[in-house]
Parts: sequence; structure tokens; C-alpha cells
Amino acid sequence: MMARLRRFPDHRIIGRRDTMVAYDCDDLDQFAELSAAADQLHLDQSNSLQSFAPDTLVEARNRGFRPVP
Repeated sequence: MMARLRRFPDHRIIGRRDTMVAYDCDDLDQFAELSAAADQLHLDQSNSLQSFAPDTLVEARNRGFRPVP
């Protein structure tokens, strides 16, 4: 298993509600970008992150999120 955000230890796909972008935490570049934004903008404390069940990019898209460009 790859690195995960502290509040989402069991989730691979995490979405940012402010940008409606979904990140794949198994992709090191995407995880680094999400982690840096979460630390800098305190996204985990402002309820700006979302996980999905099932934990797939398809489910993120169903909820209006788009993958990292």
C-alpha cells in the first residue's frame, strides 16, 4: 500500500471539493501534490476533502469530480 493522508488511511481516491479534482494516492506525483495542498491550505481541517465508496475514479466521476489533468 502506498502513502495515504492521515484522515484517509484506507482510501486511494481523494477529491478536493474546492477544485472538484480527484487524486489517485497510488500515483506518487498526484499524492505529493495533494499532500502539499492539504498541508498548506489545511484542507483536512476545513472539510474540503472527500473520499469515495467504492474507492474508484469512476465513483469520483459519478459525483462530479474529474481526474488530475
